Amino acid sequence: MSVGRLFMTPGANDALEESNQSPTLFLGRYLGGDWGECGTEDWKSNDEAIEIGERVLAVYSTAKGVKFWIITERDRSVTTFLLPDEY
Repeated sequence: MSVGRLFMTPGANDALEESNQSPTLFLGRYLGGDWGECGTEDWKSNDEAIEIGERVLAVYSTAKGVKFWIITERDRSVTTFLLPDEY
């Protein structure tokens, strides 16, 4: 899957820094089709989205328990790390 340009919001950046975790760890999981803490239905939707060119959203938590999302836009031009309240 193409992810386009990568962006990270200040909140997601702070959360990853505070947990001393690299965004590349989560990006690797994402690129491997591991959608993290998504429910079964959302997991299936993401798998289908890869095939038909829709938006993809994965949910992860840092080691300190802060939940964040990775979203790739439908046109695959941008992928963003963000906290749910930054959406």
